[in-house]
Amino acid sequence: MTNGPTFLYDCDTGIDDAMTLLYLASLVRAGEAELVGVGTVHGNIDPLTGALNTLRVLEAAGITEGVPVAVGAARPMAQDVHYALDWHGTDGLGETRLPDPAGRPVAEPAPAQLVRLARAMPGELTLLATGPLTNLGAALLLDDELPSLIREVVVMGGAFDHPGNITTHAEANIWHDPEAADMVFAADWPVVLVPLDATHPTAVHDDWLDRLAAHDSPVARFAARILKFYEDAYTPTLKRRGAVIHDALAAMLAVDPDLGEYAHRPVRVELRGDLTRGTTVWDARSLPADDVRRPVKVATGSDVAAFQERLLASLTSF
Repeated sequence: MTNGPTFLYDCDTGIDDAMTLLYLASLVRAGEAELVGVGTVHGNIDPLTGALNTLRVLEAAGITEGVPVAVGAARPMAQDVHYALDWHGTDGLGETRLPDPAGRPVAEPAPAQLVRLARAMPGELTLLATGPLTNLGAALLLDDELPSLIREVVVMGGAFDHPGNITTHAEANIWHDPEAADMVFAADWPVVLVPLDATHPTAVHDDWLDRLAAHDSPVARFAARILKFYEDAYTPTLKRRGAVIHDALAAMLAVDPDLGEYAHRPVRVELRGDLTRGTTVWDARSLPADDVRRPVKVATGSDVAAFQERLLASLTSF
């Protein structure tokens, strides 16, 4: 048994999800966390491709059994599906065209896997979600008692005092399924939300990327190879070589909350605005209105240097 968190990871395995899987795998190998399953969802790529990518990454990290990978929702609840191929490549892993994994996804759909594991391990699971929240919304519809069964939900998503990254105000994971996201923030379970406000300042640049590329292990080479596409995609935004590995910050704050700074406020998602659909909204006034929703623990910043060093150490630990 481990002393660290027991993770169920819900993701849309593109490049930063892949880095996060490698980070989680390093914790599993060190006995500092458990990973009991992965569910994939539409977002960066379609969920079957995402599941195959997940298996590729886990196998690259030496995890070949004990982590079922389930395919989840192929589309959002109330809008057309969109993918982030410009950021992650048409294969989701930076046009690396990796060989098929040895393993296969399980037959059980991701929302059903989530409910089953929550029932089997009440109060134990940290549900880490770094893609659109459709699987979580579907699971909430499947089981009214789900919020009482989950230890904590940690979501990478949203933007408050930071511009959106898919529209002027909306962050991608929330924008891809605003209805599901609002269900997650409305449910009575402990939610930690890691928005662009916290992730963007963690961007890694030349020195970090060069140190990764200089490490001659198969996993570090794999990470550097898939990051290359992401660096190229990010350079116009960052105005220099670099990348923002958003999802890994959410995972790291789930393991070590003290790395972050937080505000505690109820969160809602704008569902109707022509220009603002998918925007995360909080009441930042000095006298916020009363709200029936449970406050969300929103990361407003982090120890950037510690995040970057720990992530690099994890990627070079194999």
